[in-house]
Amino acid sequence: MQLLQNQNVFLPQGLQTSQDITVENGLIKAVEKSQSALKSAHYLLPGFVDLQIYGAAGKLFSAEPSLDNIRIIEDQLLQEGTTSFLICLATNTPEVFNQCIDVIKAYRSSARNCLGLHLEGPFINPEKRGAHVKEYIRKASLDEIKALLNFGDSTIKMMTLAPELQDDEVIQYLLDHDVVVSLGHSSATFDQATQAYNKGIQTTTHLFNAMSPLQHRAPGIPTAVMNHPTAMASIITDGLHVDFEVVKMAAKLMKERLFIITDAVTECNEGPYQHHAVDGKFVMPDGTLSGSAMTMLQSIKNCVQHCDVSFADAVNMASYYPAKLIGKESIIGSLKVGKEANMVMLSEQLEVLNVFYKGEEIKSE
Repeated sequence: MQLLQNQNVFLPQGLQTSQDITVENGLIKAVEKSQSALKSAHYLLPGFVDLQIYGAAGKLFSAEPSLDNIRIIEDQLLQEGTTSFLICLATNTPEVFNQCIDVIKAYRSSARNCLGLHLEGPFINPEKRGAHVKEYIRKASLDEIKALLNFGDSTIKMMTLAPELQDDEVIQYLLDHDVVVSLGHSSATFDQATQAYNKGIQTTTHLFNAMSPLQHRAPGIPTAVMNHPTAMASIITDGLHVDFEVVKMAAKLMKERLFIITDAVTECNEGPYQHHAVDGKFVMPDGTLSGSAMTMLQSIKNCVQHCDVSFADAVNMASYYPAKLIGKESIIGSLKVGKEANMVMLSEQLEVLNVFYKGEEIKSE
């Protein structure tokens, strides 16, 4: 039994002061008003849920897929407060995809915060490839998707694709096999994107980046997702991928349908994705923007400081909303009775003091 007394706790409905959190067997057993006279200046947040990250601690997973490296990535993200994540693979060869899938299959019995894989490509539109390697981009066949999911053995949790170039039967097969399908790296028109959402595509990858733009006579993907009643979208809040004023607009319009990803990469000097840090972001050797240098906590801070998003809403964007998208909101994403005790304790200055994973304190190295 573990007791955290008199905490300022962020619940989905907002901040609740002076709360006692009781943890037992890795789960939250009780959240109740504290009777303690002690006063805390700390904030207790749910662990962050990042559905698109490529690496951490100097390890780009697709460049070095190994058990040791996914463990190193997990350790670093846990210390930063990311208690659940999908490791992302950019468009690559089938051989690299298979190597990465093999590692995640072998690792899952001992995995902690790694929930599985997000495949960003290769079934995208080369017109909107961004930093993705054009030679590896292709249209999917149903047989290929069946073989991929069979080989993945339930490790593939999410896939980004361009629906205007894929057959409906491919997308439906993914949806029928519990893969979250995200519209991204796409030139879809407003009508095509709206139809894709109506057919079941649940979300959108890094809103505004690598997609048909919002124009007054060609409303594009951003307008389609913002106007749709249920479709969600991820967004990168470093101020470099998307201007803060545009993030502010999207957050006001989409509310609980918008969530944060880091899209973070790390320095890499080999293979097809050679990321180099320049002015707070990562670029390819030709200067193409290729990923962020963000943590989830900094993403939350940017939403609050620059995008007119309340602290409570920004916390939900980094935890509850992405957990809901992947169907795990009953287990992770908020500090409620019966859920995993994945928690981030922040100082009054909003710096990480402690991280708890299933109630266990994560020690900084």
